[in-house]
Amino acid sequence: MDQMARKNLSWTPRGDTALLWEFLPSDHSRQTHSFGQAVAVLKRYPVAETPVRVLDLGCGTGSSFERFKGDSRPISWIGIDIAESQEVNARVVKGYPLCTYDGMSLPLKSGAIDLVYSHQVFEHVRKPELLLSEVQRVLKNGGCFVGSTSHLEPYHSRSYWNFTPYGFCSLLKAAGFSSIVVRPGIDGFSLLLRRLLALAKLSGLLEPFFIRESPLNVSLEASLRLLRTDVRKRNAVKLLFAGQFCFGAVK
Repeated sequence: MDQMARKNLSWTPRGDTALLWEFLPSDHSRQTHSFGQAVAVLKRYPVAETPVRVLDLGCGTGSSFERFKGDSRPISWIGIDIAESQEVNARVVKGYPLCTYDGMSLPLKSGAIDLVYSHQVFEHVRKPELLLSEVQRVLKNGGCFVGSTSHLEPYHSRSYWNFTPYGFCSLLKAAGFSSIVVRPGIDGFSLLLRRLLALAKLSGLLEPFFIRESPLNVSLEASLRLLRTDVRKRNAVKLLFAGQFCFGAVK
């Protein structure tokens, strides 16, 4: 074993990385997307007659309905959002099971949901701590909460906040969640460039990088692998520069 490999094996987290360490996954450091995280959770459920109850929190246009229905397991999907937003106003009526709420209290029974999915919603939530406690309430014991939110992303669509990964994990923990994990999404520089390109109506050029590795993430991954950096440390470095990050937690 060479000197660099021994150094990485003996490395211990310090500073900001140490604060985030318990939430960092060790299986891989790839850029992730919230829907991919949701699919991974669904795969844990056996294919059975009883449907998996999925709540799309902040469903916007309701586009996840068809995507979830494409899974091999029977899915009972509910979409919920506030009465009016840029995304809600863009809906096309298709008969999806949609409902509205006040942004704080979920009109659902306690322990009614298997999986809560929330794609890029919490940066728009006025009182995130209240809503997180509601998510925890409506989930079944052992139910999962997965999604993504903003870290280094420009203001958009009435957004209130940008969360640090550590800050959002702390909110999840305070709400009573366990097995909390955060993963890097698209990098922040790509989102800044996308916002600039939007002024010239060219933001679509960067849309593919929400799904596949964005340019900075590619560079970081290659460099950190060359240095034989630990997987969790790679995640920590990529999260430093993440425009968005994904999260997963269990009730």
